[in-house]
Amino acid sequence: MNRAIEFHVVPKLVLAHTCTCEAAVTPGTALRADEIAELTHRVLSGDDAGALAFVEAVLARGLPVERIYLDVLAPTARRLGDLWTDDVCDFTQVTLGLWRLHRVLREFSAAFGSEVEHAQEGLPVLLVPVPGEQHTFGLAMVAEFFRRAGWLVWDAPMTGRHDLATMVRSEWFAVVGLSLSCESRLETLASCIQTIRRESCNRSIGVLVGGRVFVEHPDYVARVGADAAAVDARQAPIQAQNLVAALAHRP
Repeated sequence: MNRAIEFHVVPKLVLAHTCTCEAAVTPGTALRADEIAELTHRVLSGDDAGALAFVEAVLARGLPVERIYLDVLAPTARRLGDLWTDDVCDFTQVTLGLWRLHRVLREFSAAFGSEVEHAQEGLPVLLVPVPGEQHTFGLAMVAEFFRRAGWLVWDAPMTGRHDLATMVRSEWFAVVGLSLSCESRLETLASCIQTIRRESCNRSIGVLVGGRVFVEHPDYVARVGADAAAVDARQAPIQAQNLVAALAHRP
């Protein structure tokens, strides 16, 4: 079973252990490692109410929801992945921890979307994990940033390349974003991208990839046949918009 975890197209994210929620945080600053450990402990121990209270306390200290996403929730997801890699936690513990982070993410979704004004009903984007990916917390966060930027987000689960082919054949998408957590599925991703380009009703569709593997190995973007890689969740909609503009001028 894969030993990496998907926190993708979303790199800079959240919290730790052994300090109280009252520690001082100034707007726009990341939390300390001990605070990240604290939130990690709460989601691993099943303390749903405590996890939400922790994040609400940070929010009350002046951190905007965007920073909650990037500097609180994401680092916590990354910490869970590290605990799995180091054999400190098993697959089930990490899965439940990420599920609790999903719940926190949804709690702040409305507030996050209202932080900025954006156009409604923008370009459609399909966001999917590579078949076989077990965790999709990072992709859920990416979807939040796309929605806030005015994109029309499709993020229904896909079980395989057949579902992906059916979706891009029947619906017009400006961009498809795929997330990948580890090198072992690079060939699967490359095959998915080939399917998208072959079956899409938009012959100029853009393909954006994300995940730690592309941050560590930028050359993999070309290897899998993608157009670009998203550095983090906040940059993903910007990179997608730039990609659409570039494709519009492609001969």
